[in-house]
Amino acid sequence: MAIKITAPLSREEARKLKVGDSCLLSGVIYTARDAAHKRLVELIEEAGEKLLPIDIENAVIYYVGPTPNKPGEIIGSAGPTTSYRMDAYAPKLIALGQTGMIGKGRRGFQVVQAMKEYGAVYFGAIGGCGALLSSCIKKSEVVAYDDLGAEAIRRLEVEDFPVTVIIDSEGNDLYELGRNKYLEQR
Repeated sequence: MAIKITAPLSREEARKLKVGDSCLLSGVIYTARDAAHKRLVELIEEAGEKLLPIDIENAVIYYVGPTPNKPGEIIGSAGPTTSYRMDAYAPKLIALGQTGMIGKGRRGFQVVQAMKEYGAVYFGAIGGCGALLSSCIKKSEVVAYDDLGAEAIRRLEVEDFPVTVIIDSEGNDLYELGRNKYLEQR
């Protein structure tokens, strides 16, 4: 049975989630890919976190560059992108308060260490299901870096957005655990 969670996601709530948990996420999340992450970190280094275009405290960021929406649609197809491209930037954002990330694929050591230190989780969304996932997005608006097109930062309101905890705040990794379980059964 899926666990219903709400974003913004507090560190306490993030720490309760365990690897393998199926969740239905509702609330406000943000989109950002590598170009936007680079700009966010550069802004932090130049001017400090107070000037960020989004509130990073308890934020969940979805690694997605949605396709253009058709007339009458809120957003186009919105499937996850590969997460490792954000690994150079994620630890700094986690240290500043980000508690959740949604994407696909493995994460680097430094990202997992930051998750363990500060209390954050990495959710997986199913790649190839962008049209289905977009049906859970009830509102979308560009809030920063409009010049990046599909990679602009968007504020999304989501309802029952399906995700799975891939890495929990203790560093347990579903990719490793699943592989080990498979190998034990051989």
